Amino acid sequence: MSLKTDVLTGGFSEPVFHAQSVFKMLMVGMARPGTIQSVTPDVVPPAPLGMAAGVIGLTLCDHYTPVWLSTGLAKSAVPEWLGFHAGAPMTTEKAEARFAFVEAGMTLSTFGLFAAGTQEYPDRSTTVVIELADLGGGRRLALMGPGIQSVTEIAPIGLPETFLRLWTENRALFPRGIDLVLTAGKRFLCLPRTTKITATEI
Repeated sequence: MSLKTDVLTGGFSEPVFHAQSVFKMLMVGMARPGTIQSVTPDVVPPAPLGMAAGVIGLTLCDHYTPVWLSTGLAKSAVPEWLGFHAGAPMTTEKAEARFAFVEAGMTLSTFGLFAAGTQEYPDRSTTVVIELADLGGGRRLALMGPGIQSVTEIAPIGLPETFLRLWTENRALFPRGIDLVLTAGKRFLCLPRTTKITATEI
């Protein structure tokens, strides 16, 4: 398939209906951190962007939301695809991005360069979407906080070794800070900045 065809195809077949459906799933995911959601729209984003990440991009991104892409995504057909289907402008500055997408296998050394919002406008922050190998079968992490009755466990594969430290630093900024969405294929889970994450006891 040519780059041009990659860009023009693979979007929502019913944009309004599908976007509303996915937006509702994202709201549920943010309200119930760690709950795994599965997307159903048959979206085919250009590699290396995963299906859930692509669906989230088409749902959230528009003309007013600058998007930052990690190196592998930036060098692919993804910028043109998001531009064509969502009208989203690209930025190379993490601090300017409303949404950021990271391909599987790339490690972020810090969340600090992304927009954390302000005390007055904490929502003016970056939502970072990270593609992983899988959302199960990895190191077990315990989630606590708003939207979680007691403790929820997740076990994603592919998070950096420094993830817990990076997340603790992010939570310390509250009400400022980034929100995370972890994706793997058709599945995703949300980690809002209010969620406390610790390693579980083996």
